[in-house]
Amino acid sequence: MPTDAKQQPDAVWWPDHDMVENANLTRFMRALGVDSFEALNERASADPAWFNDALIRFLDYRFAHPYAQVLDLGSGLPFAQWCVGGTTNVVLNCIDRWRGTARHAQEALVWEGEDGSITRWTFADLDRETCRLAWGLRQLGLGPGDVVGMYLPNLPQAAAAMLAVAKIGGIVLPMFSGFGADAIAQRLNDGRALCLITVDGSLRRGKPVGAKVVADEALQQCPGVRHVVVLGHLATQHDWQAGRDHWWHELAAGAPDDCTAVPTEAMPADAPFLLMFTSGTTGKPKGVVHSHCGFPVKTALDLSICMDLKPEDRFLWMSDMGWLVGPILVFGGLLVGSTVVLAEGAPNYPQPDRLWRLIERHRVSYLGLAPTVARLSMSLDGAALEALDLSSLRVIVSTGEPWTPEAWQWTFEQVGKKKVPLLNYSGGTEVGGILTGTVIHPLKPCAFAGPVPGTGADVVDGEGASVGPGVTGELVMRSPSIGLTRGLWHDRERYLQSYWSRLPNIWVHGDFASRDADGMWYVHGRSDDTLKIAGKRTGPAEIEALLMATGLLQDAAAIGVPDAVKGTAVVCICVPRPGID
Repeated sequence: MPTDAKQQPDAVWWPDHDMVENANLTRFMRALGVDSFEALNERASADPAWFNDALIRFLDYRFAHPYAQVLDLGSGLPFAQWCVGGTTNVVLNCIDRWRGTARHAQEALVWEGEDGSITRWTFADLDRETCRLAWGLRQLGLGPGDVVGMYLPNLPQAAAAMLAVAKIGGIVLPMFSGFGADAIAQRLNDGRALCLITVDGSLRRGKPVGAKVVADEALQQCPGVRHVVVLGHLATQHDWQAGRDHWWHELAAGAPDDCTAVPTEAMPADAPFLLMFTSGTTGKPKGVVHSHCGFPVKTALDLSICMDLKPEDRFLWMSDMGWLVGPILVFGGLLVGSTVVLAEGAPNYPQPDRLWRLIERHRVSYLGLAPTVARLSMSLDGAALEALDLSSLRVIVSTGEPWTPEAWQWTFEQVGKKKVPLLNYSGGTEVGGILTGTVIHPLKPCAFAGPVPGTGADVVDGEGASVGPGVTGELVMRSPSIGLTRGLWHDRERYLQSYWSRLPNIWVHGDFASRDADGMWYVHGRSDDTLKIAGKRTGPAEIEALLMATGLLQDAAAIGVPDAVKGTAVVCICVPRPGID
């Protein structure tokens, strides 16, 4: 199972016998008849159809009609088709499957507002909220293939909204709750959305913030949006357009009490249900398409099998629903059957240590974390943090950016007390995870145990040849992954140009990566975010790590600006730690 500790001299944590024996990954490997993680990766890469068929069966991912063929590469590797001939729905697997079981009466979702208010929904409650909204959306004439935008902060209803759109066979388009009108309008128009779900207002750092008023401004540019569903949450001033605008509670009022009377649409297994637009940091935002049989299965592989999320876990990951982590939390957590913990607002408001208080208050056992949040927390009073009871934590996972060694070590020591595995997880909106940590491998600071099985991840040179240990190269995928985007929304050529044009039949992800002699993997930042200074290439992450190593800073960012002599000059933006002049 895990690599021999003697071969990992730099490791700071090792799994004990019970953790290895009880790991989901151990059960999965035994079910598939493989005796090591490395062997699992090799066989998954050699035979992706066998691997994904076994994965679907192990997860008990359910279909209304079974598929005839798990993988069809007839249209080429970039356009692999999955579960051909089958019909399913992500809601069938996240909500409907729990009906008639003990879990239906257990907590599916716990929400805490900025003001301290708490909402608890069982799976039955979430089922009911989802069915009521789905019924209302159908009354508006919405159904399979229709795109519905979602402009909501982290409220319980955001989970119900995503599920309700998917339940009717629609495609949900989540947007960051901090977006302005132009960003919303661009995504609604590019997504060809027919409807928008939003809220009257919510709290942001203690202040009422109107969402409906921003949505109204955006919709002046969106003639294709015919309906707006408004959740009444925090009364704020806004306009109302009769015929177009509908209160959520009024729209859902006529729904039948019996959820079985509100059917879940059986969709072609590879039909889209989720449209995520990338942030747009490198040009126009890309519309990433995820399907009913792809994103949920891959998310369960990442979270549950590789990183050991279990049904008894209480799962918190503070992220907006407009970024991929939001849907990962909701769909991944509910598919596994764990309890999703949602929080309104920021991790450091109203108290600087709010995130850690949430863990104590809600007995969070599975924590998702961005390295930025850890860096912000490093300036907290050590004694105050020590006074909090974080003993419920079982696993910490992190993604979003490369760690600095200092922040990783602080989290491992101060939060996890050197006992809780801190698992690295890296990939992107287009594919979920490519590299992962596991609970059956030793931990080295900032390292990954290896690739997520089924991705065929590799580190290559400019010609696509694998490079050896200690050499930094491009992170790529050689295998068709079931979780890979089904293309870019109505933009086939941009999809091929962005990811498949540099190396034949190889997905180039845009990250620099390397492996060490012990088989551990590392990510070194974006390969498309390279600074070329006087002919020499460096990554912003390398400079930022040196800045953070001074111990004087709370956060740092390095950017390039034009320079007449060097081509590019580095500008460092730094936030000093409290007490530093």
